[in-house]
Amino acid sequence: MLAGHFALAVAAAFFGAALYISIAEQPARLGLDDRALLAEWHHAYRRGFAMQGPLALLGCLLGLLAWWQTLEWPWILGALLLVANAPYTLWAIKPINDALAAERAAADPSRTRALVEKWGRLHAVRTALGGVAALLFLWALVA
Repeated sequence: MLAGHFALAVAAAFFGAALYISIAEQPARLGLDDRALLAEWHHAYRRGFAMQGPLALLGCLLGLLAWWQTLEWPWILGALLLVANAPYTLWAIKPINDALAAERAAADPSRTRALVEKWGRLHAVRTALGGVAALLFLWALVA
């Protein structure tokens, strides 16, 4: 079933990008001074959002298609976990994003670092959602 293979590939791409941010980019960002940290976060976030949002949506749609073709529950659960990134981002991460955008104008170094650190912890949940979705899709393919 081609839809399932593509769903796994897209979920794995989402997970890989999120994992890279969590274990490589975020720690490197935190090694910068506060002004550079904020500037790097702004540039990286814009690009990451443009990539990860469509991957989550496409992976969800492909997972739903695979579920429709097979009626196996791991497909729909994985699809729901991928698309759960959208409401989670709006509910948990968007307030931090908005604060960081306002911080750009205020340039309060002590608050900036704390906000970026909190953003990193919240982003780790997105990484976990993508990883579990990819594992569910893999399980559905090999079962």
